[in-house]
Amino acid sequence: MKNSDISITSASVYFLPVTMRVPLKFGPETVTNAVCLRVKVGVRDRAGREAVGWGETPLSVSWVWPSTLSVTERARRMEDFSIRLAHRLVNCGLAGHPMEIGADFIHGPLAETLKTANTEAGGPEMPYLGSLVTFSAFDIAIHDAFGNLLGRDVYETYSPEFMNRDLSAYLQPEEGSGIDFTGLHPQDFFVKNAPQALPVWHLVGGVDALEASDLNGTEPQDAHPILLADWIQRDGLKCLKVKLRGTDAEWDYERMVRVGRIGFANGVTWLSADFNCTVKDPAYVNAITDRLLANEPEIYARTLYVEQPFPYDLEAHQIDVRSVSARKPLFLDESAHDWEFVRLGRRLGWSGVALKTCKTQTGALLSLCWAKAHGMPLMVQDLTNPMLAIIPHVRLAAHAGTIQGVECNAMQFYPDASIIEERIHPGLYRRREGIVDFSSLKGSGFGYRVDEIGRELPEPAVVV
Repeated sequence: MKNSDISITSASVYFLPVTMRVPLKFGPETVTNAVCLRVKVGVRDRAGREAVGWGETPLSVSWVWPSTLSVTERARRMEDFSIRLAHRLVNCGLAGHPMEIGADFIHGPLAETLKTANTEAGGPEMPYLGSLVTFSAFDIAIHDAFGNLLGRDVYETYSPEFMNRDLSAYLQPEEGSGIDFTGLHPQDFFVKNAPQALPVWHLVGGVDALEASDLNGTEPQDAHPILLADWIQRDGLKCLKVKLRGTDAEWDYERMVRVGRIGFANGVTWLSADFNCTVKDPAYVNAITDRLLANEPEIYARTLYVEQPFPYDLEAHQIDVRSVSARKPLFLDESAHDWEFVRLGRRLGWSGVALKTCKTQTGALLSLCWAKAHGMPLMVQDLTNPMLAIIPHVRLAAHAGTIQGVECNAMQFYPDASIIEERIHPGLYRRREGIVDFSSLKGSGFGYRVDEIGRELPEPAVVV
């Protein structure tokens, strides 16, 4: 035990609705609005000192919960679940470092709360990923509160000075790897002198207009770009992530070609391909990459990696993907719930891991450490994070050491959602010269500067 160990004393839940400027296609679904879950968590250490922290994540139901159930019903159930979590968290009795509280909660109360919620709701069950995304806002807030309590940057707290357990308490190395986590802590895997600005990836959605011929007259009339070339030129973009269907090989191939040609003509350097879990057979991806290699070698060469083509339930769909990763680095995204899924993915032939803070700060850091120890490259991917949600996201990318920057697309799909935050962090909510600059983040915790931002919040849905 350490004097800095904390317990949870309170939790408040807020729902912040945001409307998308243009639709975003997630796999088979097209999204036009979202709700951001924001939470405030109070903590107390063994000496009786108290502090609060903030966490936020979009409840992106189409991403976390593919289903025939209506978006409205899925969103309602995720909101209800967040209220359940607030009660459970305050009454769970856990204490320690935020990593310890987060890991213990994920492997106990979170699973129990999900089981109860699904039983009482009846009908289609909310998946584990949905529970992780909902809990992530609370988990991030606990980490933030701990930093605030200590008056330290959150990334200075992942050390033996404050942690009771080393990584061997959480992680098991791959058999025969020779890796030993004993005596190691997350700080041992962070980038030294983490940058305060990163190259930024732009998301080319499946229904985005690429050229004037794609316009249909329903586009917004405002100050922001519509066409891909205009985005590239305004924001100085060098990296484009291309959303594909995974069910129409001809469309996917042509989409990569069109995006690549427009991008390269305007100074883009890198592409990535994201199938969002819709592919069942590696041959589908291989045929597209082989065709690009034969007919569009520059597009093939500049496709830096392929992201999550296959169903995200790795245990139910144990597909040998080595033929895909032999062609291009293949990154787990939806499947990378925690380090144990990363280990399973590595055994199936996946190359790397796309981390997301929306699967909890605790889980992201443990996956980061396991992946780095086993030589797996990293990316940090977006969940269209606006407002406070983008801050832990970019800070994770800065400390992880990704293969190329960070994805940030909230400024595409709801650019006005973060106008209040942008006044304090102008480099973070507008991409300039192909980068996001977060040097304005400072102070304790994640460096939000919440009081200076001064956003007025709605009445909380619950205060525990």
